[in-house]
Amino acid sequence: MNTSYFHKIGPIRYEGPETDNPLAYRFYDENRLVAGKPMREHFKFAVAYWHSLCNTGGDPFGPGTKSLPWLEAKDPIQRAKNKMDAAFELVTKLGLPYFCFHDFDLVDEADSLAESERRLQVIAAYAKDHMASNGIKVLWGTANLFGHPRYMNGAATNPDFAVVAHAGAQVKIALDVTMELGGENYVFWGGREGYQTLLNTQMKRELDHMARFLGMARDYARQNGFKGHFFIEPKPMEPSKHQYDFDASTVIGFLQSYGLEQDFKLNIEVNHATLALHTFQHELQVAANAQMLGSIDANRGDYQNGWDTDQFPNNLLELTEAMLIILESGGLQGGGVNFDAKTRRNSTDLEDLFHAHIGGIDAFARALLTADAILSQSSYSTWRADRYASFNDGEGLLFEQGTLQLSDLYKIAHRIGEPEQRSGRQEMFENLVNRFL
Repeated sequence: MNTSYFHKIGPIRYEGPETDNPLAYRFYDENRLVAGKPMREHFKFAVAYWHSLCNTGGDPFGPGTKSLPWLEAKDPIQRAKNKMDAAFELVTKLGLPYFCFHDFDLVDEADSLAESERRLQVIAAYAKDHMASNGIKVLWGTANLFGHPRYMNGAATNPDFAVVAHAGAQVKIALDVTMELGGENYVFWGGREGYQTLLNTQMKRELDHMARFLGMARDYARQNGFKGHFFIEPKPMEPSKHQYDFDASTVIGFLQSYGLEQDFKLNIEVNHATLALHTFQHELQVAANAQMLGSIDANRGDYQNGWDTDQFPNNLLELTEAMLIILESGGLQGGGVNFDAKTRRNSTDLEDLFHAHIGGIDAFARALLTADAILSQSSYSTWRADRYASFNDGEGLLFEQGTLQLSDLYKIAHRIGEPEQRSGRQEMFENLVNRFL
């Protein structure tokens, strides 16, 4: 590391709930055992390269507001090295174990595929030197198949084979870099894998192409020794009007229909869930039900805005309900908690990156502690189970076991008569959770 970009900030330590130090963790004690394993293993926190190191605060209504000193060099390789110095200083001082990236977060894309690959090889070698000295790892890598104008009609689903071929080359290179850096997983986010109108779209053909593309990427990585998971990240729209990875249920159905479910799991993002008119908890539960809950993009949306605002998470109730699902399902499968979140456009100090991550990390840690207490110290699990007690024995159990016929239900209904009304007691459950917050 040649320069300290955050020289005024020291390592962020756990100081406990009573501290008033804004540059300290109040709840995230990485070594604290919760439900049988350390906090750091529950979360596997990762800094998102694109938002934390590349975002200058621009939006559709104005240019960037943030001066990031690591982006000032004119030479693209030097600029990439400076950015990586800043990245590892940030991750190290936060005390986190991982980072994750898109290919062209690491270094600017060049005018030719060959030069882009060369640049990525150079910066990958530079990253390996950093990683060897501080033990930070890659949670996952991915390719940006949505930003360049060539992908305006999609990448794997593009109606032009030349674009599909270019996307394949880009994914191969991104996989090579991810494997070179020991990445534990690889993510596909189909930002433009969708359509604006069906008038010019052969949907079935595009879905077939996407499945074939994913299978080719899987086969290449497996043949070259990659042992990690592949993740699909659902999102309903924006930038496409309708994206093929609309929500967790859609992605699971797609993977199962094309025989990809053994190698692919889901990377669930909070803000994408709400854009699909679901809750984060719903998407987590759907993925967990299918044994495909792989990883999380941690952020939140602004509920007054209808777009992906990618704010740092701070909703303790939402996160506690999410951690209940994650704990009950046995945890994340291979992935972790990646802060796909950006500081606000008017948060212009470099120190704001630390406040944002500290707040998000502490919110998750506090939610984990709260969820664990609810599961271990309250009647929550018993109350939920009691709602389904009628299926534990007798004819209810026979129904679950599949031994009854519809005609049997007909006879049973006549014998029982009108069912007794049973309250769902929603307010009682909500009050229980609030007691532990």
